[in-house]
Amino acid sequence: MNDQMNTPMSPAPAKSGNEQIMAIISLVAGVISLCGLVVPLIGIPLGLIGLVLGYFGRRAAEWKTYATIGMALSGVGVLLSCVPVSVIAVMRLLGPKVGETFSSISNSLP
Repeated sequence: MNDQMNTPMSPAPAKSGNEQIMAIISLVAGVISLCGLVVPLIGIPLGLIGLVLGYFGRRAAEWKTYATIGMALSGVGVLLSCVPVSVIAVMRLLGPKVGETFSSISNSLP
């Protein structure tokens, strides 16, 4: 009896069944995050959510394809959402210098 008390017991991991839901939400979030080119504030968070849920949704063999497609779409959505943000950042940094260059060119013309 003493041997049984000293043996560590670890329960088998229970399957929750949420993998199907995670795979479908990942797919939907990936499709919506593709609109991030227009509205980056929506695309980046939804893309990250889709990536995480797709990763966890891949545990179920039946829904692995949906989760993988959701992860791919979410990744593309995050990348597309970063394009307008980086363009705006570059324009904010270089905007005054470009304006000064054009005004000096126009002032030098007769």
